Amino acid sequence: MPWQSISFQLPREHADAFGDALMEQGAISINVDDAEEGTSGEKPIFGEPGADTGLWNKCLLTALFAPDIDVSPIFGDIVKSFHITRPPFEIAVVEDQDWVQRNREQFQPIRISNRVWIVPTWHRAPSEDTINISLDPGAAFGTGSHPTTRLCLQWLEANLKAAAQHTVLDYGTGSGILAIAAMKLGAAKACGVDIDPVAVEVARHNAAQNNVIVRFADGQSEVNFVADILVANILANPLRMLAPLLAAHTKPGGALVLAGILNDQAEELIGIYREWFDLSVWKREDGWSCIAGQRHVNH
Repeated sequence: MPWQSISFQLPREHADAFGDALMEQGAISINVDDAEEGTSGEKPIFGEPGADTGLWNKCLLTALFAPDIDVSPIFGDIVKSFHITRPPFEIAVVEDQDWVQRNREQFQPIRISNRVWIVPTWHRAPSEDTINISLDPGAAFGTGSHPTTRLCLQWLEANLKAAAQHTVLDYGTGSGILAIAAMKLGAAKACGVDIDPVAVEVARHNAAQNNVIVRFADGQSEVNFVADILVANILANPLRMLAPLLAAHTKPGGALVLAGILNDQAEELIGIYREWFDLSVWKREDGWSCIAGQRHVNH
């Protein structure tokens, strides 16, 4: 069955309420994007905990309706109720599809390095001679497609030595990808922590599919784990607040790897962690920085 969509732009002060009004009038879904995406006015919003992010100054709303609903008069009535000038709009037909298959087609094997690949469970590994991490992209962050995840994986590959019997803590584990990768790269033990219980369940499922043993815990559980290597791929604002906690879970002389940091946030984060760690930018990719370094031995 085909659907129909209506798309239009609104200033941020009306976007949420207008979307709610469309839902009350039968919209199946509402999508809000940056109307200035791809221009110099584009504004990244990451929904960081503790940050007042709001919406973009100009929002592009797209509402999906059943095919038998007359959308134009509904749109006009809502515009009148808001006492605003009627914005230009576009109504389009959206063909029904096998959405599960279409979603799967978006996820192809991802090459992290010469040795490491991320392979969706419905794909065959490009080579059996590489380290292949089998993953179900789903409700938890971390598929290997984002620069922050790739940077952390590359750091682990470059620095984790099986002979050293490293222990690894993946704080903000999401899909569990970093903890799983650590075990496949030779870590002696790995633990993953996330405040989202859904992420914890997804991570446990992914670890089982990769035949590795990783302990996963939610944020409410006490984590008695002090690691040789702590990796936190989150976002800058929670990383600001977590500095003392992450220091407490890193052994003296141990390594800390932080990601989810925009390039212009890196120096500030390095300064915040200076009390416990000697950090520097390890690598940058597509506007994101991975910072890493060593915990002070005598602090």
